[in-house]
Amino acid sequence: MAVIHQTYVKPTKLELLTRWLPTRAWYHGSPEPELVKSGGFRLDDPEGEVGIEFMVVTDGSGAYLIPLTYRAAPLPGTEHALVGTMEHGVLGPRWAYDGCHDPVLAAGLAAFIEGRVEAQAQSVSDTLDREVARSWTGTARVPAPGAPADTADATEFAVPDGPTLRLHRVLTPGSTPPEDAIGQVTGAWAQTDGTRVRALFATLQPG
Repeated sequence: MAVIHQTYVKPTKLELLTRWLPTRAWYHGSPEPELVKSGGFRLDDPEGEVGIEFMVVTDGSGAYLIPLTYRAAPLPGTEHALVGTMEHGVLGPRWAYDGCHDPVLAAGLAAFIEGRVEAQAQSVSDTLDREVARSWTGTARVPAPGAPADTADATEFAVPDGPTLRLHRVLTPGSTPPEDAIGQVTGAWAQTDGTRVRALFATLQPG
């Protein structure tokens, strides 16, 4: 299960995201946002090498889901997806990536939707996150997600001759899946006024 080290990270994740988030087409806020970490969860990498985190950040424009992976070395061919580098007090240099472009996160999300792995608490070691819910009505394994493509409010992974996995970047409190959804992930976060809300994080729809 995920091990969370109580140590420093320089620069912080929010400092990296403050520079990176305004460069995204689906971000609708200020060019100099004041971000707050408001929720999220983690998944385990079966190999124990890659950190996998789904972070919810909020600012005056709303809430955003940021999937991140943390690696001990650069991931070849994904320079365009690099959020930034940081120094971890225990693990040393870490490369932080937009996790939609990291095959380890994509495979982990598919396994979670299917129910083969469980969501881990974002900030506590060896603890399951019971607020994150998933469902899958298919009869076979969830296929490995294809190449990601950004839309106005999401990132979509299309699988040839298969379903489309939609990761919601812009979160809408109370959102529900479309009628044809065959899989989904929902989660919770705290709004700027302290109110706790839920929304769709991801949906899987027939191709």
